[in-house]
Amino acid sequence: MKANKNFSLLLIGQSFANIGDVLYTVGVISIIYTLKGSATAASFVPFIITTCMFISSIITPLFVGKVPLNRLLACSQITKTVFLLLLGLFLPGITASNYYVVFMVIACIAFLDGCANPIRQTLIPYYVKPEKLMKANGISETATQLIQAAMWFVGSMFLLFFSPQQLIWFVGGLFLISSTLLWLLEKVSAQVIGTAGKIEQIKEGWKTLFHTPVLQKLALIECLESLAGTVWIAAVLYVFIHDALKVDQQWWGFINGAFFFGLILGSLYCIKYSSLVGKKLESFLIVGSFLSFLLTILFSLNSIPILALAISFGVGIFTQVKNIPQQTVIQTSVHKEKLSTVYTSLGAISTGIFGLGSLLMGIVTDLFGVRIVFICSGFLLALVSMIIYKNKSLFIRHNYLRKERY
Repeated sequence: MKANKNFSLLLIGQSFANIGDVLYTVGVISIIYTLKGSATAASFVPFIITTCMFISSIITPLFVGKVPLNRLLACSQITKTVFLLLLGLFLPGITASNYYVVFMVIACIAFLDGCANPIRQTLIPYYVKPEKLMKANGISETATQLIQAAMWFVGSMFLLFFSPQQLIWFVGGLFLISSTLLWLLEKVSAQVIGTAGKIEQIKEGWKTLFHTPVLQKLALIECLESLAGTVWIAAVLYVFIHDALKVDQQWWGFINGAFFFGLILGSLYCIKYSSLVGKKLESFLIVGSFLSFLLTILFSLNSIPILALAISFGVGIFTQVKNIPQQTVIQTSVHKEKLSTVYTSLGAISTGIFGLGSLLMGIVTDLFGVRIVFICSGFLLALVSMIIYKNKSLFIRHNYLRKERY
């Protein structure tokens, strides 16, 4: 795909933000654990992030139409930068008695992320020609997964050489670069939803979901996959490694890493064969979901560590081989002007279900054992596969995207 200035700015700017997000999360978890000496207190970091992103996804439609989408994305990143720099300033005075200040900053940054993520996904079809959309989604996903795979390891290494405060200042610099690049994006304005009141604006994305057959099915799939994905959180996977595989806890990093490298390989496949994938969207959705189901069931029954690595790698591949075509289906299923509200609604579904599902899977693990939760996850993915197969005629590329490129 030929270089496109706006897509490149969006990709590079968001990549700097994603690198900063991982490093800042590593630094904040380290700060909380140092202050409180409690893993439970540290575990509230991802909980707060998920909750605030859910709330943000609900109310983001209120801003769409009032502010150009590119400015909304840039302003959210600029505000994140301000909050992070404030955290860096306040950090020397934070103690075990006032550590809640850190949680307040985390909440604000997560709230802004909940706004930025659906806007970023919405902007891709504006900046990329329709025939290049599959490849653009693949490149975006590859960049995101490479960052996720590398930066959790690098973040831990950073803490060997830098204090958490120094890490926060470094992330502030990354956020400044990201803010600058995103500010340079060309203007993209979403349609204002008539004279609708605030409640109607919030409901707009949900109405589109419920009145568009393919989006109805994708919303259901989002629910099932978000719930199925909760088995891969640290709390559950740690138990599986200890009880089922009977190996040291460092294997959690190996299995997680294998999954991320599988995601990267799946993304690269979709980039290389974007034309083929674009022509057979429904086939890749069916195959990806079915093989993810089979491999998850196999993972739940397995007791061999090396095989667990291979299975996790395979799950990553087929998850991504399904997810990238699924993004293309979403982006081409409605007019571009409605995409931002559709993505905020889908974001609310995924973060809400994931937050509740994480708690549910933890309870099921304690009551019935860790293998059972992975079997449950596998059967949820089987339902996804059945839904896609029974409705395969819906999962095709539509013609809502106009031919112009900004």
